[in-house]
Amino acid sequence: MTTPQQLQSSQRRIDLDWVRILAFALLIFYHVGMLYVSWGFHIKSAHRLTWLEPVMLFLNPWRLSLLFLVSGVATRFMLDKSTFTALARARSARLLIPLGFGMLAIVPPQSYLQIVESLGYSAGFFDFYARHYFAFGAQFCPNPCIVLPTWNHLWFVVYLWVYTMALIGVLVLWPAGADRLGRKLAVILDGPWLLIVVCLLFVAWRLVLFPAFPSTHALFGDWFNHADHATAFLTGFLLAKQEGIWRNVERQRWAALAAAVACFSAFILVRTGLFAPSPALKWAAASAYGCYQWLAIAAVLGFARRHLTADSPVRRYLTDAIFPYYIVHQTAVIVIAHALHDSNIPVGIEASLVIIGTALTCVATYEVVRRIAWLRPLFGLRAAPRPAAIMEQQQPA
Repeated sequence: MTTPQQLQSSQRRIDLDWVRILAFALLIFYHVGMLYVSWGFHIKSAHRLTWLEPVMLFLNPWRLSLLFLVSGVATRFMLDKSTFTALARARSARLLIPLGFGMLAIVPPQSYLQIVESLGYSAGFFDFYARHYFAFGAQFCPNPCIVLPTWNHLWFVVYLWVYTMALIGVLVLWPAGADRLGRKLAVILDGPWLLIVVCLLFVAWRLVLFPAFPSTHALFGDWFNHADHATAFLTGFLLAKQEGIWRNVERQRWAALAAAVACFSAFILVRTGLFAPSPALKWAAASAYGCYQWLAIAAVLGFARRHLTADSPVRRYLTDAIFPYYIVHQTAVIVIAHALHDSNIPVGIEASLVIIGTALTCVATYEVVRRIAWLRPLFGLRAAPRPAAIMEQQQPA
């Protein structure tokens, strides 16, 4: 996970910090919502909320690509203060250590509760962990047939590390490529072309790759997701220092919002089944989806640059806390939802308890982790500064 606190204050993009924080906050609500819609998830609530699916569809096309784009921006600024080797080492430590720890200690309860609810597995968690979790293959087939061990929601960490290492590899061979391509891309995306060119890329991935390579988050063979997320990451990286582009994003924010609303409305109309199915209609829906994806990202970035520029202690706190929140949130959602599964309480109360319980778990985890030196790297936090270093920083220049 990108850690923007590494950036110098002169390069601080407060608006992108807020975008990152709010995007991860939406992720918690999104995963709670997955309990109540018809789409597949590790466990499901006894309740169904049909009205929630359009809301989820409103978020789904752009929420993760937005995070990859912001990560690309932060990576560009980090590169200004690091050698390629230092950046690769730092990114590996900040991403792979939490990934390994998460797969060993955070994710297993998700898989265990999935088979408890789907298959009635009764041997207990420790039996599951010892006998099945390290099988390195498919387990409990044909239903639910999960590959263990797994990274579940931590796939984002894997993909971000892969994209970063691939980018570093290219830049080792072509060090001037970042600035040169960034300037050229900024010229191409001048004016309204900002909303058109990248939109066409997302449409192409949706039309060409998605039918053949549906989303798996399994890294290998997940070509639609790689094209989609790597495009966002590389776009953020190349445009990070192109100030004219960011001014253009702000200028185009209302146009992006209006076009995004139009594309999303078209997509929803087709999805509702009001029209007779046809290949042309399917093509149009996929095109509307792909365009909506980029237009929504552009609108979010434009309005954030316009309105989310004020710093605060809350921003500074959450910028550091959001990665530990991300690591634990889905396990908290699943454990709490499972505990409430047979409670027969109203859906509003159940969902509120899951959200509140998950938020409290995230906060409590971070407050404990940040105070214990050996836990910090397991959750993607930098080592705490030594007291002597703190005193040295506080001395007048």
